[in-house]
Amino acid sequence: MTADAAVVAAVQTTGLGRRYGQEWGLRDCTLEVPAGAIAGLVGPNGAGKTTLLQMIIGLLAPTEGQASVFGHVSRAHTATTLARVSFVAQDHPLYRDFTVADMLHLGRAMNPGWDQGLAQARMNALGIPPRRKVKSLSGGQQAQVSLTMALAKRAPLLVLDEPVSSLDPIARLEFMRDVLAATADSGLTVLIASHVVSELERLCDWLIVLTAGHVQLAGPVDDLLGAHSLLTVPRATRNAELPGRCIHRADSDRHSTALIRADPAGLAAQQHPGWQADSVGFEQLVLAYLQRPPTAAAHNDPAQAARPGPTTKAVTR
Repeated sequence: MTADAAVVAAVQTTGLGRRYGQEWGLRDCTLEVPAGAIAGLVGPNGAGKTTLLQMIIGLLAPTEGQASVFGHVSRAHTATTLARVSFVAQDHPLYRDFTVADMLHLGRAMNPGWDQGLAQARMNALGIPPRRKVKSLSGGQQAQVSLTMALAKRAPLLVLDEPVSSLDPIARLEFMRDVLAATADSGLTVLIASHVVSELERLCDWLIVLTAGHVQLAGPVDDLLGAHSLLTVPRATRNAELPGRCIHRADSDRHSTALIRADPAGLAAQQHPGWQADSVGFEQLVLAYLQRPPTAAAHNDPAQAARPGPTTKAVTR
């Protein structure tokens, strides 16, 4: 790899947006995911996750802006561009009347970089018979066949759209374990959308939070956690008195717990007697951003920090 290639982002979007009629499914999305990262994409239903993923892999044309994969524009459907990304959709689309061997043969015929040895080894290790028809496989086995086909393509970027949503806990654990093992072995870059925040916490080192069609948070997980704190203060404390930006606030009768984004050094200097600052967990951080009011989320409204937060028990210490 050359020095220039080493600095090219695996995924880069600039001002990316997609409109459906008069409504925007995604707007003004600008972000980067570095090569080798495992990036988790989180957001409520309708936030724009699938729209973003489909524009990144080139299935959907943007209304505005641009998406690229390893420096190549995603909508440039050349053989080189298509070879850079593998995609596993939520419903694991496979030909139900094909056998497993048929599916692997199809993968080999369609992908010049296909690794038949890897595909067969994975099927053998998982105990999935090659002559078994897809429609007779369990949901977990179908998911593993889909993942195997994506990995055997040997693309440097693997995109997963809610890949474990229909699986039982054991199948989900096995699927995520295999994704992690694949990245450790090959340096693969992974972008995974999921509602299962606990799974993403174990898997991801990069986080993207989408709400109301806008990126609310993006960056390395450790840096994001370090930039936020849980601050317990007297109930009468106004948001405007808090250091930094209040992302979410939970009020009780006497105290409030606010998740704030602030410089740690500045936070320490501005603390008052009776205030207590604690570190933030991955799930707490994600839930706080997901629960921001839609207007504030859509426009990243800085005035939201000065408004009293709703009374809720959703963010706890």
